[in-house]
Amino acid sequence: MVSFPPCKINLGLNIISKRPDGYHDLITCFYPVPWYDILEIIPATDFSFSSSGLPIPGDPEANLCIKAYRLLKKDFDLGNVSMHLHKILPMGAGLGGGSADAAWVLRTLDQVFNLQLTSEKLRYYASQLGSDCAFFISDKPMLGTGRGEVLEPVSVNLAGKFMVLVKPDIHVSTAEAYSAVRPGQPAHDLNKVLEQQPVDSWKGSVVNDFEDSVFRRYPLIARIKETLYAKGALYASMSGSGSAVFGIFSNPTDLRSTFEAHVYWSGVLG
Repeated sequence: MVSFPPCKINLGLNIISKRPDGYHDLITCFYPVPWYDILEIIPATDFSFSSSGLPIPGDPEANLCIKAYRLLKKDFDLGNVSMHLHKILPMGAGLGGGSADAAWVLRTLDQVFNLQLTSEKLRYYASQLGSDCAFFISDKPMLGTGRGEVLEPVSVNLAGKFMVLVKPDIHVSTAEAYSAVRPGQPAHDLNKVLEQQPVDSWKGSVVNDFEDSVFRRYPLIARIKETLYAKGALYASMSGSGSAVFGIFSNPTDLRSTFEAHVYWSGVLG
Protein backbone atom coordinates (compact mmCIF):
# COMPACT_ATOMS: atom_id res chain seq x y z
CA MET A 1 0.00 0.00 0.00
CA VAL A 2 1.32 3.40 -0.98
CA SER A 3 0.56 6.56 1.01
CA PHE A 4 1.71 10.15 0.88
CA PRO A 5 2.67 11.76 4.22
CA PRO A 6 2.28 15.56 3.94
CA CYS A 7 4.15 18.28 5.76
CA LYS A 8 2.75 21.09 7.89
CA ILE A 9 3.36 24.68 8.75
CA ASN A 10 2.83 26.40 12.08
CA LEU A 11 0.55 29.42 12.09
CA GLY A 12 1.93 31.06 15.19
CA LEU A 13 3.99 29.24 17.80
CA ASN A 14 3.97 30.59 21.34
CA ILE A 15 6.20 28.94 23.95
CA ILE A 16 4.37 29.39 27.25
CA SER A 17 6.54 27.71 29.88
CA LYS A 18 9.07 24.99 30.55
CA ARG A 19 7.63 21.85 32.12
CA PRO A 20 9.09 19.67 34.89
CA ASP A 21 9.53 16.85 32.34
CA GLY A 22 11.91 19.02 30.28
CA TYR A 23 9.40 19.73 27.51
CA HIS A 24 7.66 23.07 26.94
CA ASP A 25 4.00 24.01 27.03
CA LEU A 26 3.06 25.78 23.82
CA ILE A 27 0.19 26.88 21.65
CA THR A 28 0.26 26.68 17.88
CA CYS A 29 -1.91 26.02 14.86
CA PHE A 30 -0.81 23.12 12.69
CA TYR A 31 -1.87 23.53 9.08
CA PRO A 32 -1.42 20.74 6.49
CA VAL A 33 0.51 21.51 3.31
CA PRO A 34 0.23 19.35 0.15
CA TRP A 35 3.94 18.59 -0.22
CA TYR A 36 4.61 14.91 0.36
CA ASP A 37 6.97 12.06 1.10
CA ILE A 38 6.07 8.68 -0.42
CA LEU A 39 5.63 5.64 1.85
CA GLU A 40 5.08 2.06 0.74
CA ILE A 41 4.22 -0.78 3.16
CA ILE A 42 3.51 -4.31 1.96
CA PRO A 43 3.29 -7.64 3.83
CA ALA A 44 6.53 -9.61 3.61
CA THR A 45 8.26 -12.73 4.87
CA ASP A 46 10.85 -10.71 6.78
CA PHE A 47 10.78 -7.17 8.15
CA SER A 48 12.78 -4.59 6.20
CA PHE A 49 13.05 -0.84 5.96
CA SER A 50 14.71 1.06 3.14
CA SER A 51 14.77 4.61 1.90
CA SER A 52 15.60 6.66 -1.16
CA GLY A 53 15.55 10.32 -2.09
CA LEU A 54 17.07 12.67 0.47
CA PRO A 55 19.58 10.88 2.72
CA ILE A 56 18.27 10.35 6.25
CA PRO A 57 20.99 10.95 8.87
CA GLY A 58 21.45 8.92 12.02
CA ASP A 59 21.07 5.29 13.00
CA PRO A 60 18.45 3.59 10.80
CA GLU A 61 17.20 1.71 13.86
CA ALA A 62 16.26 5.07 15.40
CA ASN A 63 14.09 6.00 12.42
CA LEU A 64 10.59 6.97 13.50
CA CYS A 65 9.03 4.73 10.85
CA ILE A 66 10.61 1.67 12.43
CA LYS A 67 9.67 2.90 15.91
CA ALA A 68 6.06 3.33 14.78
CA TYR A 69 5.92 -0.25 13.47
CA ARG A 70 7.39 -1.65 16.68
CA LEU A 71 5.07 0.44 18.82
CA LEU A 72 2.00 -1.10 17.20
CA LYS A 73 3.55 -4.57 17.13
CA LYS A 74 3.75 -4.54 20.94
CA ASP A 75 -0.05 -4.44 21.13
CA PHE A 76 -1.16 -6.17 17.93
CA ASP A 77 -0.26 -9.33 16.04
CA LEU A 78 1.31 -7.56 13.10
CA GLY A 79 2.97 -9.58 10.40
CA ASN A 80 6.30 -8.64 8.90
CA VAL A 81 6.33 -5.89 6.32
CA SER A 82 8.61 -4.40 3.73
CA MET A 83 8.65 -0.66 4.26
CA HIS A 84 10.14 1.86 1.84
CA LEU A 85 10.26 5.61 2.33
CA HIS A 86 11.07 7.96 -0.53
CA LYS A 87 12.19 11.11 1.26
CA ILE A 88 11.29 14.41 -0.40
CA LEU A 89 10.50 16.71 2.51
CA PRO A 90 13.63 18.43 3.86
CA MET A 91 14.75 17.72 7.41
CA GLY A 92 15.54 20.30 10.08
CA ALA A 93 13.05 22.57 8.35
CA GLY A 94 10.23 22.83 10.89
CA LEU A 95 7.86 21.10 8.47
CA GLY A 96 7.30 17.94 10.50
CA GLY A 97 8.26 15.54 7.73
CA GLY A 98 9.65 12.86 10.04
CA SER A 99 6.61 13.11 12.31
CA ALA A 100 4.31 12.81 9.31
CA ASP A 101 6.13 9.69 8.13
CA ALA A 102 5.74 8.05 11.56
CA ALA A 103 2.05 8.94 11.80
CA TRP A 104 1.38 7.63 8.32
CA VAL A 105 3.13 4.36 9.15
CA LEU A 106 0.53 3.97 11.92
CA ARG A 107 -2.30 4.93 9.56
CA THR A 108 -1.09 2.61 6.81
CA LEU A 109 -0.49 -0.36 9.12
CA ASP A 110 -4.00 0.13 10.47
CA GLN A 111 -5.34 -0.36 6.95
CA VAL A 112 -2.93 -3.11 5.83
CA PHE A 113 -3.77 -5.26 8.87
CA ASN A 114 -7.39 -4.08 9.26
CA LEU A 115 -6.85 -3.07 12.88
CA GLN A 116 -9.86 -0.70 12.78
CA LEU A 117 -8.22 1.76 15.15
CA THR A 118 -10.11 4.95 15.93
CA SER A 119 -8.52 8.33 15.28
CA GLU A 120 -8.29 8.80 19.04
CA LYS A 121 -6.36 5.54 19.41
CA LEU A 122 -4.06 6.39 16.51
CA ARG A 123 -3.34 9.77 18.11
CA TYR A 124 -2.56 7.98 21.38
CA TYR A 125 0.14 5.94 19.66
CA ALA A 126 1.39 8.86 17.59
CA SER A 127 1.87 11.07 20.66
CA GLN A 128 4.35 8.50 22.00
CA LEU A 129 6.55 9.00 18.94
CA GLY A 130 6.85 12.81 18.95
CA SER A 131 5.15 15.98 20.05
CA ASP A 132 3.64 16.85 16.66
CA CYS A 133 3.09 13.29 15.37
CA ALA A 134 -0.52 13.22 16.62
CA PHE A 135 -1.46 16.10 14.34
CA PHE A 136 -0.77 14.00 11.25
CA ILE A 137 -3.49 11.54 12.17
CA SER A 138 -5.87 14.30 11.08
CA ASP A 139 -6.07 15.93 7.65
CA LYS A 140 -7.27 19.34 8.81
CA PRO A 141 -5.98 22.36 10.75
CA MET A 142 -5.70 21.79 14.49
CA LEU A 143 -4.86 23.95 17.47
CA GLY A 144 -2.10 22.26 19.46
CA THR A 145 -1.43 22.80 23.16
CA GLY A 146 0.55 20.92 25.81
CA ARG A 147 3.66 19.68 24.00
CA GLY A 148 1.67 20.02 20.80
CA GLU A 149 -0.05 16.67 21.23
CA VAL A 150 -3.28 18.06 22.76
CA LEU A 151 -5.36 18.88 19.69
CA GLU A 152 -8.67 20.53 18.94
CA PRO A 153 -10.19 21.77 15.68
CA VAL A 154 -9.67 25.40 14.75
CA SER A 155 -11.73 27.36 12.23
CA VAL A 156 -9.01 28.73 9.99
CA ASN A 157 -9.30 28.22 6.26
CA LEU A 158 -6.56 29.04 3.76
CA ALA A 159 -8.12 27.02 0.94
CA GLY A 160 -7.33 28.61 -2.40
CA LYS A 161 -4.46 30.70 -1.04
CA PHE A 162 -1.08 30.26 -2.72
CA MET A 163 1.94 29.31 -0.64
CA VAL A 164 5.65 29.61 -1.24
CA LEU A 165 7.99 27.58 1.01
CA VAL A 166 11.72 28.30 1.08
CA LYS A 167 14.29 26.16 2.89
CA PRO A 168 17.90 27.45 2.95
CA ASP A 169 20.81 25.08 3.44
CA ILE A 170 20.60 25.48 7.22
CA HIS A 171 19.61 22.77 9.68
CA VAL A 172 18.13 24.13 12.91
CA SER A 173 17.88 21.34 15.46
CA THR A 174 14.88 21.30 17.77
CA ALA A 175 17.16 21.17 20.82
CA GLU A 176 19.13 24.17 19.56
CA ALA A 177 15.98 26.20 18.99
CA TYR A 178 14.43 25.40 22.37
CA SER A 179 17.66 26.13 24.23
CA ALA A 180 17.54 29.79 23.17
CA VAL A 181 13.82 30.54 23.38
CA ARG A 182 12.36 32.61 26.22
CA PRO A 183 8.98 31.27 27.39
CA GLY A 184 6.22 33.69 28.27
CA GLN A 185 2.55 34.51 27.84
CA PRO A 186 1.67 35.62 24.28
CA ALA A 187 0.48 39.16 23.67
CA HIS A 188 -2.40 37.93 21.48
CA ASP A 189 -4.92 35.09 21.71
CA LEU A 190 -3.78 32.95 18.78
CA ASN A 191 -7.07 31.10 18.41
CA LYS A 192 -9.12 34.32 18.24
CA VAL A 193 -6.75 36.01 15.80
CA LEU A 194 -6.77 33.05 13.42
CA GLU A 195 -10.52 32.59 13.55
CA GLN A 196 -11.59 36.23 13.51
CA GLN A 197 -9.01 38.25 11.60
CA PRO A 198 -8.07 38.13 7.89
CA VAL A 199 -4.69 36.77 6.85
CA ASP A 200 -3.32 40.15 5.81
CA SER A 201 -3.72 41.40 9.40
CA TRP A 202 -1.77 38.54 11.04
CA LYS A 203 1.64 40.20 10.79
CA GLY A 204 2.69 41.22 14.29
CA SER A 205 0.01 39.19 16.07
CA VAL A 206 0.55 35.64 14.76
CA VAL A 207 4.08 35.18 16.03
CA ASN A 208 6.61 32.34 16.04
CA ASP A 209 8.59 32.72 19.28
CA PHE A 210 11.58 30.88 17.80
CA GLU A 211 12.21 33.62 15.24
CA ASP A 212 14.03 36.06 17.53
CA SER A 213 16.83 33.68 18.50
CA VAL A 214 16.99 31.78 15.19
CA PHE A 215 17.11 35.02 13.15
CA ARG A 216 19.96 36.34 15.32
CA ARG A 217 21.99 33.22 14.69
CA TYR A 218 20.99 32.77 11.05
CA PRO A 219 20.29 36.19 9.45
CA LEU A 220 19.68 34.54 6.08
CA ILE A 221 16.44 33.05 7.39
CA ALA A 222 15.26 36.51 8.45
CA ARG A 223 16.13 37.89 5.00
CA ILE A 224 14.02 35.20 3.32
CA LYS A 225 11.02 36.27 5.39
CA GLU A 226 11.65 39.93 4.52
CA THR A 227 11.89 39.06 0.83
CA LEU A 228 8.57 37.17 0.89
CA TYR A 229 6.87 40.25 2.30
CA ALA A 230 8.59 42.45 -0.27
CA LYS A 231 7.24 40.18 -3.01
CA GLY A 232 3.67 40.64 -1.79
CA ALA A 233 3.03 37.98 0.83
CA LEU A 234 -0.08 38.56 2.92
CA TYR A 235 1.69 36.84 5.79
CA ALA A 236 5.11 35.22 6.18
CA SER A 237 6.73 33.27 9.00
CA MET A 238 9.28 30.69 9.94
CA SER A 239 7.63 27.30 10.42
CA GLY A 240 8.10 25.42 13.69
CA SER A 241 11.61 25.46 15.08
CA GLY A 242 13.31 24.84 11.76
CA SER A 243 14.73 26.89 8.92
CA ALA A 244 11.87 26.80 6.41
CA VAL A 245 10.01 30.06 5.83
CA PHE A 246 6.63 30.31 4.15
CA GLY A 247 4.67 33.11 2.55
CA ILE A 248 0.92 33.13 1.93
CA PHE A 249 -0.21 34.95 -1.23
CA SER A 250 -3.59 35.80 -2.71
CA ASN A 251 -2.57 34.63 -6.19
CA PRO A 252 -0.01 32.26 -7.75
CA THR A 253 3.44 33.79 -7.57
CA ASP A 254 6.59 32.39 -9.19
CA LEU A 255 9.57 33.23 -6.99
CA ARG A 256 11.76 30.29 -7.96
CA SER A 257 14.40 32.53 -9.55
CA THR A 258 14.46 34.73 -6.43
CA PHE A 259 15.23 31.72 -4.24
CA GLU A 260 17.14 29.56 -6.74
CA ALA A 261 19.89 28.82 -4.19
CA HIS A 262 17.39 27.21 -1.78
CA VAL A 263 14.95 24.32 -1.64
CA TYR A 264 11.71 25.72 -3.01
CA TRP A 265 8.10 24.55 -3.11
CA SER A 266 4.93 26.38 -4.09
CA GLY A 267 1.32 25.39 -4.50
CA VAL A 268 -2.31 26.03 -3.69
CA LEU A 269 -3.51 25.16 -0.20
CA GLY A 270 -6.53 22.98 0.39
